[in-house]
Amino acid sequence: METGSVTTPFGRRSMTLGMLASQVMAGEIKPDQSVDKWKLFRALCEAKPLLGIGDRALAVLNALLSFYPKNELAQGNGLIVFPSNIQLSLRTHGMAEQTVRRHLAALVDAGLLLRKDSPNGKRYVRRDRAGEVDEAFGFSLAPLLARAEEIEQLAAVVMAERLHVRRLRERITLCRRDIAKLIEAAVEEDIPGDWQGLYSEFRDLIEGLPRSPTTAQLELLLDELTVLRTNILNQLEIQVKSTKQRGNADYIERHIQNSNPESISELEPCFEMKQGAIAEPDNDRGSVTAAKGRGETGHPFEQKEEEQSRRPGVRNDGGGLKSFPLGLVLQACPEILAYGPDGAIRNWRDLMAAAVIVRSMLGVSPSAYEEAANVMGPENAATVMACILERGGHINSAGGYLRGLTRRSEKGEFAIGPMLMALLRANAPAGRKVG
Repeated sequence: METGSVTTPFGRRSMTLGMLASQVMAGEIKPDQSVDKWKLFRALCEAKPLLGIGDRALAVLNALLSFYPKNELAQGNGLIVFPSNIQLSLRTHGMAEQTVRRHLAALVDAGLLLRKDSPNGKRYVRRDRAGEVDEAFGFSLAPLLARAEEIEQLAAVVMAERLHVRRLRERITLCRRDIAKLIEAAVEEDIPGDWQGLYSEFRDLIEGLPRSPTTAQLELLLDELTVLRTNILNQLEIQVKSTKQRGNADYIERHIQNSNPESISELEPCFEMKQGAIAEPDNDRGSVTAAKGRGETGHPFEQKEEEQSRRPGVRNDGGGLKSFPLGLVLQACPEILAYGPDGAIRNWRDLMAAAVIVRSMLGVSPSAYEEAANVMGPENAATVMACILERGGHINSAGGYLRGLTRRSEKGEFAIGPMLMALLRANAPAGRKVG
């Protein structure tokens, strides 16, 4: 210490053992010890969570350091600064003097400053005849110099922890991406498994994380996501191995059996305009009455024997699009059920019949639907109509939207899987956030 003795605070401020300990530590500074004040301040900014100080207290300390004339804190340069509260307020960009005093007290309590109060509590300096500082009263920066090594170590700990958390978050992000895309791929390929249950488990893990998680909570989440990802990968690897064992010949034979394009004439009872019939506008204001006037009632589809012999699962229909199991489509698009025969959909024939009614109700022209069926295949066209019905409140022109999807499908830029997955998430059980 500069005085070589203990200094007590002025006025009503009481002396504490913490202040005494800080003064004792400051008295142990080596004569040749020095540190760059701004480098030390940056370390303080890093270590602030462990030192128990806030941003505004650091702003006040920054102002105090700006009054120290040298860049190097050293015993030989003197360690007392004595600005008034008004000057500190100006250098803290207009911070109120009362706030300045409060944060000065916080810095003293944290052991980063020492008060060296004058007999009347004012801050000032006495100089000798040569103009050198003889004695100064104000705030001593000696604790900063004495604790420089400790502060740098604390800063290193905080930075290491921050880096660890950043890496944890990166790995969690990669796990989340892997799980979501692997489940989506499994659904698109119609691989057996409880994918909806796995996705619900995945969402529960993510949404169970607090807004500001601790490091331990992030580590636990990463472990759980890693286990879930491993489980999904194991199921997919089993499917890949079983596919290889069946051999190419069996795969090609099954592909030929499942490649059974529907004829366009089966999409609706009649696409040709009868004499005197009025063309339906391609917008979202269709009329069920107009649909009935064109005879679109009953079951206009003839079920082929080949369709009855198909195995349920993912297939390639027109345009190279994959179609999905009927149960998955109905789970994602439950609103279409009301338009099926007797309010139920039991097979693809019922779904395509319901799609014709929905097409008319939404104002999609026969030509737009026929074109979609040509490009996508009849089952996929019906699936897309069910999806459009499900999202009817978000689509201004169902006909224009369908034509846009048809054009994208022709270019190979459209897949039904993501659309169904989004609707599955939206129609998840109440009380569970999805998506």
